[in-house]
Amino acid sequence: MDASSGPPTARSDDGRSFHVPGPVEGFVVGALVVVDDGERRQLGLVEQFDEERGSLRGRLLGVLADALLDTRATAAFASATVAAVDPDSVDLLHTATGAALEVGTDLIPPGGPARLLPHRFNRHTFWCGQSGSGKTYALGVVLEQVIAHTALPVVVFDPNSDFVRLGELNPGASGPTADALRERDIRVLRPNVDGAEPLRARFVGLPMASKAAVLQLDPVVDRLEYNAIVHLRDVLDTNDLGAVLPTLRSSDDPAHRELALRVENLGLMEWEVWAGRDRAATDVVDDRPDATVLDLGGFSTPEQQLVVALAVLDELWARREERRPVLLVIDEAHNLCSPLLDSPLAVAVRERLVQIAAEGRKFGLWLLLSTQRPSKVHPGIISQCDNLALMKMTSPIDLEGLATYFGYAPTALIARSPWFRQGEALFAGGFVPAPTLLKMNARVTPEGGVDVPVPLR
Repeated sequence: MDASSGPPTARSDDGRSFHVPGPVEGFVVGALVVVDDGERRQLGLVEQFDEERGSLRGRLLGVLADALLDTRATAAFASATVAAVDPDSVDLLHTATGAALEVGTDLIPPGGPARLLPHRFNRHTFWCGQSGSGKTYALGVVLEQVIAHTALPVVVFDPNSDFVRLGELNPGASGPTADALRERDIRVLRPNVDGAEPLRARFVGLPMASKAAVLQLDPVVDRLEYNAIVHLRDVLDTNDLGAVLPTLRSSDDPAHRELALRVENLGLMEWEVWAGRDRAATDVVDDRPDATVLDLGGFSTPEQQLVVALAVLDELWARREERRPVLLVIDEAHNLCSPLLDSPLAVAVRERLVQIAAEGRKFGLWLLLSTQRPSKVHPGIISQCDNLALMKMTSPIDLEGLATYFGYAPTALIARSPWFRQGEALFAGGFVPAPTLLKMNARVTPEGGVDVPVPLR
């Protein structure tokens, strides 16, 4: 039926999906529609459009009745009209699903606010977009909403110092989000910034396997030295490495002296990462502030970034049975999650993240991973993510992989990613009422890292 002969007619045989044979005009993938069979009105989502035949397919989201949307009840029908959704029905969808975090403006008619479901951050989230897409800025918008309007503690692993100003407000910032952020406890830990709370880790707090990773010890290749730290477990669990070093140097055991040489040759005692008398990052995270930003980029060597990341992840995993929820935001996740990383420290961090991705959800350890290159993140982590935020992405390899991993995101919407403008995104999965194309809102806090402009005459 074409547009001139009346509204299109849909059919549903299973009460879950619907089909409009076409030809149909005026509907796009991602659009919400109202399906009316004369007995009931149902809210639906267009998920597929056959351009050759002009037909479309979609799924039913719930029954509209008495100014409510019942998402638990959908029904089959032999024939029903399909019409564009009205703003009131969109509001009913947000109310029914608990979508309360306003992060942007919906780009598909009828428009209106785009909102996320705060309670569905209890699933892992994958966030991606190429350089220049606005990925980091947009992530800041979402973090502001989570910190301001939920009680979920957030820990940000920040390798580029992009979120170090999350505890500040832009001049003139106002409204409920700004007001709430003023009251939040946001801690920013930095390695070498005067006046800032120091970002540190304790060697004694690491489990044995992580201590070995810091020392670059392999249990087989370096079996004598590794065996030495196994027998020194009690000493290394109660004393800083610097306090143990003189004893190792003066020992009659050759393995102890070799271990001392290893510590000195690696320059471990010159690392600024060790806590000494300062509080360690694990102590601050244990205080459970509303947000903790770990400025990893301030260290002089990447190994020290990995030590802090490993210390925090190990501690949270060791205490997982306490079931204290926390959202772990890993910015530039390819730096910590790449399958190509092969140093002992990098492998230890990645494997801990793989473990948290696979098993952490039931303990309240939830990941939000942000990256420019999905293909450089370990597939065992991506496959565990139930939420997707996709910004501009032109790499065919990455887009193909995303379509494979995130089957709940309509393929046609993923395919539009190369033409997204800066700040535009596709959100799909459990943390959004339905797959949504949106333009992100402005932030109320300043972005820490911004592009350096090209000098002009």
